[in-house]
Amino acid sequence: MMNLFSVFDPCTGMFSLNWLSFIFFFFLVPLGYWSCKGSLVIFMNFLLMFLYNEISNLTKYLSSILFFLSLFVYLMILNLVGLVPYVFTCSSHLVFSLGLSLPFWFGLMFFGWLNNFNSMFIHLVPIGTPYLLMPFMVMIETISNFIRPFSLAVRLSANMIAGHLLMSLLGGSTCSDFFLVFIFFFIFITIFVFELAVSFIQSYVFVTLGVLYSSEV
Repeated sequence: MMNLFSVFDPCTGMFSLNWLSFIFFFFLVPLGYWSCKGSLVIFMNFLLMFLYNEISNLTKYLSSILFFLSLFVYLMILNLVGLVPYVFTCSSHLVFSLGLSLPFWFGLMFFGWLNNFNSMFIHLVPIGTPYLLMPFMVMIETISNFIRPFSLAVRLSANMIAGHLLMSLLGGSTCSDFFLVFIFFFIFITIFVFELAVSFIQSYVFVTLGVLYSSEV
C-alpha cells in the first residue's frame, strides 16, 4: 500500500525530471509576441501595479521592488502550475522553500549588520521596554530573527501541501452512487477554486513578509 505522502515524492526514478517543473515558466511565450493584450495580461498588469503600490509603501529600498515583483510572479506561477495534474509541485517542499528563504534572510542579515550596525541593535529592544526586561527582549528578538526564514518556508510549504493532500484523498476515493459522485465532484471543484486562491495568497504573503523584514534593515 502506498503512503499518502508518496504523491509528493519528487524521486520517481534514477533520472527523475520532476524538479524541472520549477523552470517551467521559462518556456512561456514572451508577451512581445502578442499583437494585443488579453484579459490575462490585463489582470497581471493590475496585480503587479497593486503589488507595486503595496511594496513601495512598505520599503525604503525602492531599487528592490523589481526583485520582489519577480519573486511574486515566480512563486505564483509555480503554485498555479502545481495544480495541473501530473505536474510536480516544488513549492510544497521545504527543500525548495528553504532554498528561497534562507539566502534571502542571510543576505538581509549581512547587509544590515555591515551597513546599519546601530539600527540592527535598536530593533532588538522595542521602544518603551522597561530596563529590567531589556535583556529578555534581546533574547526574544534574537530568537525571532533566527526563526523568520523557517517560518517563511514552513508557511509556504504547509499551505500548499494541505490542499494537495485533500485533493489527492478525494481523487482516490471511488463511489458508484451518482448522488455521492456529484457531491464529491462539487467538493473537489470548491477545493480546487480554494487552492487557486491559496496560490495567489501564499505568493503575496511570502513577498509581503520579505518586504517587512527588509524594511527593518
